Amino acid sequence: MIIDEVRWGLIGCGSVTEVKSGPPLQLTPHSSLVAVMRRNAVLAEDYAKRHRVPKWYSDADALINDPEVNAVYIATPPDAHSNYAIKAMRAGKPVYVEKPMGRTYAECLEMLKVSGETGMPIYVAYYRRALPGFLKVKELVESDAIGSVRMVNVRFYRSLEKELRENDVPWRLQPEVAGGGLLFDLASHTLDYLDYVFGAIGNIKANAFNQASLYLAEDIVLANWQHESGVAGTGSWCFTTSDKNVLDEVEIIGDQGRIIFSTFEFTPVVLENKLGRQEFPFERPAHVQSNLMAKIVASLRGEGESPSTGKSAARTNRVMDEMVKSYYRKD
Repeated sequence: MIIDEVRWGLIGCGSVTEVKSGPPLQLTPHSSLVAVMRRNAVLAEDYAKRHRVPKWYSDADALINDPEVNAVYIATPPDAHSNYAIKAMRAGKPVYVEKPMGRTYAECLEMLKVSGETGMPIYVAYYRRALPGFLKVKELVESDAIGSVRMVNVRFYRSLEKELRENDVPWRLQPEVAGGGLLFDLASHTLDYLDYVFGAIGNIKANAFNQASLYLAEDIVLANWQHESGVAGTGSWCFTTSDKNVLDEVEIIGDQGRIIFSTFEFTPVVLENKLGRQEFPFERPAHVQSNLMAKIVASLRGEGESPSTGKSAARTNRVMDEMVKSYYRKD
């Protein structure tokens, strides 16, 4: 389908949409935000007035069926993604879904099934596939700057969230809402990006634990895998370490050098090879989803393709399901 002017309806206008994703809906050429929805009508109205959005709702069905809305962005917690996405696609409207795409791979497959049945495209907010620093890493890999890639190592260690320290367990740590713990909320970005660079992740061996017993979700995940390109991978994630042990590092090792970068910190990309050491700085955009949103709008207008789709995002959910199944005893 082709949409000349994309008029978005936003379901779930929470904090993630204030700066990261909401403004790009309005700032991207041929794109506008015409309606927002939040279950709390007062908060929905407040958001709409602050962002100069003409309509607000407290009922998602009303927004989805608004004739002025021709595309729907779903920015709720993951437990509502599948339900709203399916309703929107069956109403004849493309959808853009926050990551992770769903709580489980099965939910993602159901969304893809409905997308196929209705012809409505589905996009997912894995925006690193469109950010300059991450595109630079991909360029270095593809130009053989480190020769033939042998493996990738991921190390991500994070201290306890402030909210948890105040005895409130946020939804990101509630498996029934998020699908798992912070692996689903944070590591999903890294795993999806590695899928983009090296191809789909195939064979996975992993263990997940709840070591600190501070909440119900997994807090440590150890994994190894292989991409369809043959590149091997290892990952270790710990979400209950001290502030002194915080680390966010991805290392790509080739037979002629290595590349080091961060998933979240926007530190310079580091290249080490026979020519020495080089750094490639890149800035954090004012609105980190802007680049991806431009590609999504271009796709809807028939002028290009989005690097992040439901099909690619579903693969990341499959990987995460495999990584935590030893803890949740998922089949």
